[in-house]
Amino acid sequence: MRKPLAAAAAILALGLLADPLMAQSPPQTAALIKLDTTKLASGYRASKIIGGVVINEANESVGKVDELLIGPDGRTPYAVLSVGGFLGLGDRLVVVPYDSLKMAANKIMLPGATKEALKALPEFRYARS
Repeated sequence: MRKPLAAAAAILALGLLADPLMAQSPPQTAALIKLDTTKLASGYRASKIIGGVVINEANESVGKVDELLIGPDGRTPYAVLSVGGFLGLGDRLVVVPYDSLKMAANKIMLPGATKEALKALPEFRYARS
């Protein structure tokens, strides 16, 4: 009765010892930078921007932020805007560079934008995954 138990314990011990030897890979590193967290805390959270109304300089609503995306390069941010339509019907999605949006006084502004100009942009469709 003791031989099977001893054999199982030996196999388990070998497995525990061998695992670190077999699974060695180069250590990962991440570039860390110090940030001014106080200043950053007063920034704009994505959850507060998404769903926000986008206005132009004349304070006219020209769309709504549907989503924020990071481009395939992993760095460039974009805003997906829902434009046109009425009460959520007939709207279409377009994309603008996030840098083109201006934030001030809890408002999202797209300088120079008109409903017509935004509707003329190519329609955006989310990739199916």
